[in-house]
Amino acid sequence: MRTATTVEVSRDATETTTFVLEAERLGLDICWVAEAWGSDAPSYLGYLAARTDRILLGSGIIQIGTRTPVAIAQAALTLAGLSEGRFLLGLGASGPQVMEGLHGVEFRRPLTRMRETVDVIREAFSGARISYAGETVRIPRTTDSKPMRLSIPGRDDIPIYLASMSPKMLELTGEIADGWLGTSFVPEGSAAYFDHLEAGLRAAGRTTDAIDVCQGAEIAIFDDADRLAQHVNGRKKELAFSIGGMGSADTNFYNAAYARQGWSEVTGEIQSRWQGGDREGAVELVSDEMVLATTLIGTRPMVARRLRDWAATGVTTVRLYPAGDTLDERLSNLADGIELAAGTVAPAR
Repeated sequence: MRTATTVEVSRDATETTTFVLEAERLGLDICWVAEAWGSDAPSYLGYLAARTDRILLGSGIIQIGTRTPVAIAQAALTLAGLSEGRFLLGLGASGPQVMEGLHGVEFRRPLTRMRETVDVIREAFSGARISYAGETVRIPRTTDSKPMRLSIPGRDDIPIYLASMSPKMLELTGEIADGWLGTSFVPEGSAAYFDHLEAGLRAAGRTTDAIDVCQGAEIAIFDDADRLAQHVNGRKKELAFSIGGMGSADTNFYNAAYARQGWSEVTGEIQSRWQGGDREGAVELVSDEMVLATTLIGTRPMVARRLRDWAATGVTTVRLYPAGDTLDERLSNLADGIELAAGTVAPAR
């Protein structure tokens, strides 16, 4: 099983860079750079391309709609060149709060926009003149303009990963992507994801080995039961926010994902309490099981077993979010995760 992590450039960019360089030394395979509503991903990826030698670097994720498809392709081609072919392009639709509340871009027809964005990006990667008449993307924009090709050389070795959680977006991922960036994953409820992912693969005449299944989770290893219990309790507010406060009252992909994976009896109430201002009440509804099921938190034997559970479902790359208040603590948890994942093999689904 390959290992990855995701970083977001904090106010202390020097510490973030130290973390990435040490992660490369520890043997990590992939570093994804998040964008969310903070620093942009491509700028920092270009910097990392100059500072690293071996590790793969990915945008995790670029939010479609914040840039034109051709601008995304330009950034991807540039980063692939700077990194000497070590770049992975991760894309996501984001959600209505970030797109409309922050960027002022309509969160409309995300499925169609994603398909059309990937179509145009691949056309740009090919080196051909870019001409596309879609429902959300039209290039050239007017009949007075002529199709153009990028002046930068094309290349066909940039894998495209999609971050997806909803059934239709999962099907699209299976149909057109080289990799899947997943989250909020419960091995025992994995059919909620894989049934749709594999439907997309079948529709495109592809097999399961055509796609890298990259799942993410916090990793925190303890040898003390009290410290473990305290850490689990501390994560309940974060999970209550994901289920109750992410996105909008009408569109919360995390809420829907947890509901499909076995917690439908509480996800609605968690959201209702959170949206109503009863944050403590929402947190009280989050059980230890809900935290442990979707993370790699526990003793070394617990985490090793959990990694085997993940591999048994078909996860091929585990994306580790190491816990810790200090850089040394985060690197220690990352090192343990890399070591434990090294001997875990994902069987064919």
